[in-house]
Amino acid sequence: MKKNIHPQYYKEAKVSCACGNTFIIGATRKEIQVEICYKCHPFYTGKEKLIDTAGKVEKFKARREKAAIVPKKDKKVRAKKQNTGAKLEKAATKKPGKKKAVAKKNIKK
Repeated sequence: MKKNIHPQYYKEAKVSCACGNTFIIGATRKEIQVEICYKCHPFYTGKEKLIDTAGKVEKFKARREKAAIVPKKDKKVRAKKQNTGAKLEKAATKKPGKKKAVAKKNIKK
């Protein structure tokens, strides 16, 4: 490792959470302030917290309820076109293209 390029490492850095929890870890700062920790994070506590911005959750739930009530429309089935032989006639009436010249090899004289 190169010398004098790495930050100082503190083995006992104090972490303070917004919920009031404090604990000690190893870090490159002496004190760290965090907004959320393992004591208050919904994943670890099992508590669900919904942050609703301008009623987005209510709008979503209303759309889901409306979609459940409205019956689904049946898809229209397309009828397949019948092959009347028009493609075959068109192919038969095409003018023959130029043939590529083929190099002849092993010609005996």
